[in-house]
Amino acid sequence: MRILIVDDEQFNRMLLQQILKDLGDCDLTVDGREAVEAFILAHEEGNPYHLVLLDIMMPDMNGQDALKSIRSYERERGVDEAKQAVIIMVTALDTEAQVVEAFFRGRCTDYITKPVNQVQLFNKLKEYHLLPTAEASSAG
Repeated sequence: MRILIVDDEQFNRMLLQQILKDLGDCDLTVDGREAVEAFILAHEEGNPYHLVLLDIMMPDMNGQDALKSIRSYERERGVDEAKQAVIIMVTALDTEAQVVEAFFRGRCTDYITKPVNQVQLFNKLKEYHLLPTAEASSAG
């Protein structure tokens, strides 16, 4: 599995990478603009990301705008919805406005709040068929 972790805080990037390192290749970016560029490059190279963990509050380009850009790119390229990347918003902002923006305007796959824990994240990955059942149950 190919994974893109997007967060402006180094600690958060390292934590997510540590949790996910055994599941696939993890690339790290520090803002939404870098994330969109990495996403497009991976797609054009024929090795797209399966999972994107995307923070909302970041400098330069925030996660909501990056999400919209990524989904727009997938639509423009004719990527079938069933084959689109699983994009999970990872944020401390658990407000109704942020959730509505992410799900209904940005079309994220899911939403989890910080602090992220391995069991919570692995349960989401299992739900989206990105994690074998045995690994999800041993995550605790």
